[in-house]
Order: sequence, then C-alpha cells, then structure tokens
Amino acid sequence: MIGTPYRGRLAPSPTGLLHLGHARTFLIAAERAGGGTLILRNDDLDTQRSRPEFAQAMLEDLAWLGIRWTEGPQPDGTEPGNFGPYAQSLRGSLYTAAFQQLSEAGFLYPCICSRKDLLSAPHAPHAEDEDEPLYPGTCRERNPESDEPSAWRFRVTDGEEVSFYDALLGPQTFIAGRDFGDFVVMRRDGVPSYQLACVADDAVMQITEVVRGRDLLRSTARQILLLRALGHSIPAYAHVELMRNERGERLAKRDAARSLRYLRESGLTPQEVRKMAIEEIE
Repeated sequence: MIGTPYRGRLAPSPTGLLHLGHARTFLIAAERAGGGTLILRNDDLDTQRSRPEFAQAMLEDLAWLGIRWTEGPQPDGTEPGNFGPYAQSLRGSLYTAAFQQLSEAGFLYPCICSRKDLLSAPHAPHAEDEDEPLYPGTCRERNPESDEPSAWRFRVTDGEEVSFYDALLGPQTFIAGRDFGDFVVMRRDGVPSYQLACVADDAVMQITEVVRGRDLLRSTARQILLLRALGHSIPAYAHVELMRNERGERLAKRDAARSLRYLRESGLTPQEVRKMAIEEIE
C-alpha cells in the first residue's frame, strides 16, 4: 500500500463505558492517522450486550478527550463518509457476501462443538487468553445432519506461518495449528464472528493501518488468512501495549472507576486524562 493515502479506524464496541485503556489505543490511533483519514466504526455485533446509551457515550467521551474523526457517526447525530452505515449491526449483507465467497471457495466447514466442549478439551487456553480456544479439529471431517445447528469454521493449514511487521512491537510470527486453530467465522445463530466482520469492513473501508490492543495479535494472524482468501490487500498493523490495574490485570469495562465518563464527571480535564492514558508507555 505504498503511496496510498492513510486510512485508519477506531472500532469500539458499545458494550460498556470506554476506559483508560481504550483512550490509550485511540489516542495512538489518532496520532498515527496524522493528516490522513480516521474512521469511527460502531462494532455493535454483540446484540446481547450492546446498548444505544453506550454508543452515544463513546462518541461523547472520545470527542471530549479531543479525538477527531472524519468519517462515521458524530456526537451531533450526523454520519459523514462514503462507506456507511458505520454500525456493524446494519452491515449484514456485506458479511453474508464474504461468508458465501469463502464457502464457495472451500475454506469453511460446519461445526457443532460448543464452547464448553472446547474449554474442557486438552490444550484449552487459560482464562487470560484473548479469544477462542485452540480448536482440535473435531468436526473437520464430520458429515453433519442437515438439521443440526452449526457454526462455520475457517480451515487453517497446520504448520503455516503467518508473519507481519508490527509498527509498535516489531516482527510477529504465528503458526497455524499451534498458536491458533480453525476459527469461527459464522456463529450457529447466524451472527458473523469478529474476525469475519472486521476483515470485511476493513477491506471495504479501504483501511491502510489497523491500530488496536496487543491482545488481538493472534486475531491479526487469523484475519490475514481471511484477507488472503478473499483476495484483499493486507493493511499495516500497530498493536498497543495494554493498560493494567494495580494487580497486573488488564483494564476491562467493568472497571468503572477508570472509565472516561467517571474521570470526566470527577472533574479531570481532557489533558489530565490524556496524560494518564499515555504516560506509562512514553
């Protein structure tokens, strides 16, 4: 993508209030966008936890923090840009088309395994791991009954190296079948996975660099495989160090005392909060 105008994105999920860790990532994303285009996308596919009030709060809190984006929903209700709608819950046809393309090309297979099944299997990840368990391939060669509810998995090539250069963390290499296995692209309830939706949106929105937390490094390896399978260009990547609490645990949306809304209502200025978000990594 050398010579291509910069297009970055912020992609928060409205499942709670944004916290200092989000502020760190989004401030770095905005800084890296520089004079290029910065998009805000509402990643609201988690219909059980996403709330309209959290979506509005994230717009208001990011704007209060001093972050400006040029495409996507604005706090005043407008939505400039040519790639809308910018809420994933309204972009289902795009994900269906990507799913069908992968299916017709033979990359997918149905899987009836539950998350409970996978967590009880050998080599299941620790609770601290960022995503789905390493899949043991149980359903790879299974012939499912037509009436069985199934998720759909992307079949990886065991032993394949997926390498990329991270602008913040340096060279990264992951091995399919060791660091991650066959992964879900469509849940059994018909909701596309984070991996599929993210890839489809980033490709259509012409994102040139993805900036997000380092807990998503393995997701990046998976998404590179999806991008290749769909015939899309691979963006650049920059993964930000996570912010942790005094116990060494990464911040979560349940940490209300560190939410931007709480800090804002406590009387802190945007400048003070920006300093809190970035001072530990300078």
